[in-house]
Amino acid sequence: MTGTPFSVTTRTAGGGAVVTVEGELDLATAPRLRAGVAALVLKPGQVLVVDLAGVTFCDSSGISALIAARNVAEAAGAAVGLAAVPARLSRTFGLIGLADFFPTYPSAEDAFGD
Repeated sequence: MTGTPFSVTTRTAGGGAVVTVEGELDLATAPRLRAGVAALVLKPGQVLVVDLAGVTFCDSSGISALIAARNVAEAAGAAVGLAAVPARLSRTFGLIGLADFFPTYPSAEDAFGD
């Protein structure tokens, strides 16, 4: 495991669910994000928001887990959005061509406001 604490918490909110990720999202921890998302029951028209405000590091395994979360949401007919994306991760998305792949919001609450 990583040297910093890691957590994935889920809650229902607005018209969907919020998954809050804190710590280093990497090879060791990405499976916990995948499991947290897989455990959700999403319905068509809902929104899955992944709140990344507490993410201190994200490698390719973490990005893969975020893409998997998007796929889970889309398979359920739900939308997906990322909230509070750290600047470094936002730059990485731009560099690898994912800048437009995820709608992003300043906060989880903002994602449900649209």
